[in-house]
Amino acid sequence: MDKNQFIEEVSKLGIDVTLEQLEKLDRYYELLVEWNKKINLTAIIEKKQVYLKHFYDSLTLVKVIDLNKERTFLDVGTGAGFPGIVIKIFFPHLNVVLLDSIAKRINFLEVVIEKLGLENIVCVCGRAEEYALKHRDDYDVITARAVASLSVLLELCIPMLKKNKYFIAMRGKDEDDYFSALNVLGSKIIKKDKFFLPYEKSERNLIKITKEKNNSINYPRRFSEIKKRPL
Repeated sequence: MDKNQFIEEVSKLGIDVTLEQLEKLDRYYELLVEWNKKINLTAIIEKKQVYLKHFYDSLTLVKVIDLNKERTFLDVGTGAGFPGIVIKIFFPHLNVVLLDSIAKRINFLEVVIEKLGLENIVCVCGRAEEYALKHRDDYDVITARAVASLSVLLELCIPMLKKNKYFIAMRGKDEDDYFSALNVLGSKIIKKDKFFLPYEKSERNLIKITKEKNNSINYPRRFSEIKKRPL
């Protein structure tokens, strides 16, 4: 996907791309390539592939949610900043938190934020189950991009959602082993969107979940318990 194709496909999502946003994406790509030589950020590094599988893919969130109506956004297991950094570039009004457990990735993200001049975006180095203990019912939107099984992600993320707000799982393929977790955590699926990336045609699934009830303080459990006995 070259830049013109990116602009065309993103416009189909209802997003008009500005020159400033393109410049920030270019700088982001340069930093990604530079830092990827030092630390493992992504296996996808060819420019057209980054624009398709990282930049465009991040923005597909808007298929299931109007981010203009939300204010707080948490990206769990953000890695190299997808989707969180891209979402911040295109929705600058959002207060964004990027959460990752690996310090080297956080160092990279802090450089990206500085070089791109992004504001109201914070990087946190930590584990989701620990971060959740002090951030219950805090966020309008939480997302995670294929960092663990969905049953695990639900237990980590749903307690941090405000009631009646949204967790959006970004998956390659849908799963069928998370319905018990939905029930335990007082949440339900309100929308699914299965689609294929343009040009390359790999499958994607967006699963939008809302929290209907406040969660027990017993969740999330310690990660060893979550892994040993998934909900």
